[in-house]
Amino acid sequence: MKLKIAYSPCPNDTFVFDAWAHGRVPGAPRLDVTFADIDLTNGWAERGDAPYDVLKVSYAVLPWILDEYALLPCGGALGRGCGPLVLTREAGGPADLAGKTVAVPSERSTAYLLFRLWAADSVPGGVGEVVVLPFHEIMPAVRDGKVDAGLVIHEARFTYRNYGLHALADMGEHWEHTTGLPIPLGAIVARRSLGDDTLRLLAESARASVRMAWDDPSVSRPYVLEHAQEMDPKVADQHIGLYVNEFTADLGETGYAAVRGLLTRAAAEGLVPPLGPDALAFP
Repeated sequence: MKLKIAYSPCPNDTFVFDAWAHGRVPGAPRLDVTFADIDLTNGWAERGDAPYDVLKVSYAVLPWILDEYALLPCGGALGRGCGPLVLTREAGGPADLAGKTVAVPSERSTAYLLFRLWAADSVPGGVGEVVVLPFHEIMPAVRDGKVDAGLVIHEARFTYRNYGLHALADMGEHWEHTTGLPIPLGAIVARRSLGDDTLRLLAESARASVRMAWDDPSVSRPYVLEHAQEMDPKVADQHIGLYVNEFTADLGETGYAAVRGLLTRAAAEGLVPPLGPDALAFP
């Protein structure tokens, strides 16, 4: 029996899961892998309408799904200096976004929560319309004037200048400056119905997979580049270096503090439901 898992084709995910997906992690359950954009996986988890045992989702969606899914303490993406950016065609400041149309990758994404928290502090009167676009369509939409600004994630941090765009603000800088905590981006969750023993095995398997990738990065390289959407190999390496770190192997006390801090602040702004005291507990 294979466990059904869905994660993105982005280099950090394929790097983390390469060993496990290809059967090289001793004792790990076999995986049936589906690649999907984070907006899809967030929706699947929230609606509970897709047959996936394990999903890569945004930390922002956790308050809606933790009754059914448990947060694994490893395999996800947290970090410093890796926050989403707000991009515009012309250089400017936060006030320039007042009443303007902004494209975002998902209204259930961590990027969107960070953006809303930043805008509440920085944009007088708030932004105007928010439209959801797949993240690879956001920079062209800003460049072509279809939207006034775009909230971008992943490798766009390294490529936005190729579109002639300007970074108006860094959501991660705002988060780190105001909290001192790393930025919680993507989480790995698994169905609670699998049982505590299987959940612990999944966490051990994810942790082993990322450590195997670190031990010999060349082994995962073909898998990473195969799914990297024609990304330059140097950009793929930068992407992995930014999003795969000690928090990927183990959230630890600081990682959990960052997740709870984000969701507590977002709940205070009415953006997400409040978390219960044991909502993030792992068996």
